[in-house]
This record gives sequence, structure tokens and C-alpha cells, in this order.
Amino acid sequence: MIERVASLFALLRRRRGAAPIVPEKSVAGRTLLLMITIMSFLSAVTLGGVVLVQKSAIAWSADVGRELTIQIRPVEGEVMESNLRTAVSLAQTTPGVASARALTLEESQKLLEPWLGAGLDLAAIEVPRLVVVQLADPVDADIEGLTRNLAAIKGASLDTHAAWRQQLNTMAGTIVLSGLMVLTLIGVATVLAIIFATRGAMATNREIVDVLHYIGASNRFIAGEFQGRFLSIGLQGGLLGAAAALLFFGLIGTAAGNMLSSEAGAQMGVLFGRFALGVDGMIGILAVIPVIAALTAITSRMTVRRYLAETS
Repeated sequence: MIERVASLFALLRRRRGAAPIVPEKSVAGRTLLLMITIMSFLSAVTLGGVVLVQKSAIAWSADVGRELTIQIRPVEGEVMESNLRTAVSLAQTTPGVASARALTLEESQKLLEPWLGAGLDLAAIEVPRLVVVQLADPVDADIEGLTRNLAAIKGASLDTHAAWRQQLNTMAGTIVLSGLMVLTLIGVATVLAIIFATRGAMATNREIVDVLHYIGASNRFIAGEFQGRFLSIGLQGGLLGAAAALLFFGLIGTAAGNMLSSEAGAQMGVLFGRFALGVDGMIGILAVIPVIAALTAITSRMTVRRYLAETS
């Protein structure tokens, strides 16, 4: 009987257009909407950054994994140019190798410039020479066979760049983990803000809640009213935050491609690509909307029911 009275009251209130239990336009509601919008934006930007770094790390690892380096050190009694030609020939005949070429003295000089300075004359210095090997398929490449064949060349060694790949993967994993921790902190902050906002709304509308209890409304019905209002706030805030994040990535991508110098743009491109989120990144950002809305609704409902249990 009590449930029927409460349902009838709710139906009459909606039909007559009376004010809802939780005011739709209030200072607390607007403040909570702004806070949820900011939290949604931060969550979406963090998630988008994690996606960009992860995609770049996968590209780095793939690029590094497709390249090998043969280093030939100067050995007394050995002819460097002859050893270079032999190494190139052995690499080109190895299964899974797409191409192999020896770096010229000029290219070697550019590699050494950061450590030895510009204008170095390598003609009078015996320095190691490099052969760059590009793999057609890293899985099918006979790396072990190439290593055995290079043993016939004195001073030759093969670098698979495994250490670099491990460092890149470790760095990317650290950034992704840090991003997930930031998302967790944002989620905790959002939950706490919703709890305080909900309890403040309950205290403000205490007289209305008492009247509803008097006419027979259950705690479940009252919690549902608050949940519906906070669900609306969560949807609006999530939508605004996600839209702002998409706009942010669009603007920063345009700036990176057009407004920055070519050198600076290339450096940023190494870490974040061209700030192109792709379909998976956009889906991840849009997924923030229902997650924030659900988090807001569930938290508010649980807070209301606990508050009513404490005050009843």
C-alpha cells in the first residue's frame, strides 16, 4: 500500500509539472557539473595520452625489430672494405633479410659527431664500420645463421637491438602504468566530490525528504530520484569533457603538424606520432561518458541510501 501511495505521488507530481525533489538548476548542481566536466576532460586526455604512447611504443618496437646492425672493428692485417663487402653479401643471402648496405665514411662521421664533434676527418682514423640490415620478416629471419656466418669475419659482431627494444618497452610500460594510476586518482576524486555533493543536496532538501517519508515514500524511491538527477549531471559532464578532449587532441595535432618547426615536430612525432588517436583512441575517450555517468549515478544512490539509513 505504501509503495502504491509513493508511486501515485510521483505520478501526480510529474503530471502537474511540479518541481522535482532535486532542483535541476542550483549552485551546487552547476558546481558539480563543472567539476565532473573537468574530471572527464582530464580522464579523457590521460586515456588519450596513454593510447598515443602505447601506439608509438608498438611502432618503435616494430621498427627497431626490423633492423639489425653488423659492426666490423678494425683488425690488424684485415682489409676493412673487403670485410664490409663480405658482411653485406652474407646478410643479403640470409633468409628473411630484405636489404643490407654498408654505411659510408660520411654517414659514419655524422653518427660520431655528437661525441667527437663536427669536421672530423675519419680518413686518418681507424674506426669501426657498420652494415645496416633490414629484415623482411623478423619472425622468419635466420638471425642465428647470420651470426654463425659472421664469425668467419674477424672483428665482426651482430647487434639485434634487443636491449633498445627492452628499454623502449619498459619506458612505454611505465608511462602507461602512470597514466592508469592518474585515472584511478581522478576516479577517486570524482567519487569523493559526488559524495559531498549528494550529502549536501540531501541536507538542503531535508524537509522534502521528511514529507516524502511522511506520505509513505520508501528510501528506494527517494534514492532513485537523486540517482536520476545525478545521472543527468554525469551524462552532461562526461559529454562536455569528452568533447573538449577530442577538440584538444585535434588542436594540438594541428599545431604539431603546422605551427611547430620541422625539427621540433619530428621530435614530438617520435614520442606521440602525429597525435592521431585513431578509432581505438576515440572509442576510449567516448567510453568515458557512460563510465562517468554510471559512476555518478551509482555513487549518489549509495550515498543517499546510507544517509537515509543514518538519519531515519
